[in-house]
Amino acid sequence: MLDLVLCLASASPRRRDLLTSIGVKVDVQPVDIDETPLVDETPATYVMRLAREKACNAAGRCALPVLGADTAVVCDGAILGKPEGREHAATMLRSLSGRGHEVLTAVAVSGPFGLLDACVTTRVEMRDLTDDEIAAYWATGEPVGKAGGYAIQGLAAVFVARVEGSHSAVVGLPLFETAALLARQGVPVWNRAMP
Repeated sequence: MLDLVLCLASASPRRRDLLTSIGVKVDVQPVDIDETPLVDETPATYVMRLAREKACNAAGRCALPVLGADTAVVCDGAILGKPEGREHAATMLRSLSGRGHEVLTAVAVSGPFGLLDACVTTRVEMRDLTDDEIAAYWATGEPVGKAGGYAIQGLAAVFVARVEGSHSAVVGLPLFETAALLARQGVPVWNRAMP
């Protein structure tokens, strides 16, 4: 326990794994907040608000610096949340089929230097998807709980024609920006933790 350096205000195994991949050992402290977008809230404002709320919520119960993050898939200016069921997932995937969309990921780190944050936008282009592919993808169970109804790090990787920006941000955490925020809060990543 003494080597833990960061509290992660998320139950996402993908975020935990991304942090582990850069040498950051975390104490997972998920928070439960209302993720309903506010009226007239832009996607960037939305993800930033949620990342900040998560970090601040967990900061009250964790002695370590705290990281909160949120990811939204945005198509035609609309936030595509997590699918509520098979039909909802199919509708989202049809809307993404054969075209580009944005994935916005915000990260906020609460620590000795206050609340520091960043937001990253990545453009993702999907190839055309057939209804049979969409149905088969739903049957795998992978779309459940995923923003936009897909996981770029999983089976849906074969649907993605191009990524412009941060691949890790689409997975759930922009590692370049995250490492910079952590360094500013005194949290070591692999290259700073080496003797």
